[in-house]
Amino acid sequence: MPDLSMIEQLSFFYMTLMETLDKFDITILQELQSDGRLTNAELAQRVGLSAAPCWRRVRALEEAGFIRGYRAEIDREKIGLGVLAFVRLDADRNSGDVTRKLENAIREIPEVVSCHYISGSGTFELQVVSRDLNHFSQFAREVLLNLPNVKDLHTSFSLGEVKSASALPLSHLLAKSKSTANRPRT
Repeated sequence: MPDLSMIEQLSFFYMTLMETLDKFDITILQELQSDGRLTNAELAQRVGLSAAPCWRRVRALEEAGFIRGYRAEIDREKIGLGVLAFVRLDADRNSGDVTRKLENAIREIPEVVSCHYISGSGTFELQVVSRDLNHFSQFAREVLLNLPNVKDLHTSFSLGEVKSASALPLSHLLAKSKSTANRPRT
């Protein structure tokens, strides 16, 4: 192995093993999704590891890209963003350069909190937050309709939130982890 730092060696080691996450890795992911502010000691206790191996696993999960970051979950209504709009954006043309310009422009708009390519009619589905309907209307006219290559917009508004979860389900990994644990290692 080339001359690598301990973190790089650990990352390399775990990236090769990460094809199948074990029960400790999955539990770490579950616990951190539930509470990203856990100390390493608290996390290690919940996972059933000592502090040092737990820290190494968390670092390896971060380095391998399984954990992309840690952030605070803010209540949008408490900060005055009472409108959540779902905007289907139709592009005039879907060629490479033109689409990339539109994507880059969308990435720069803070009010757009999510953007996805979609199948069916439309090119993108945006989630947009705004203070109120008047501000959204102004934003749509002045910003969204003036994005490069935009042909049309279709908007629906949230009338109430039933579920908004940022935690991903991990139960499929547990089943996979159990099936690979029963295989003989080579």
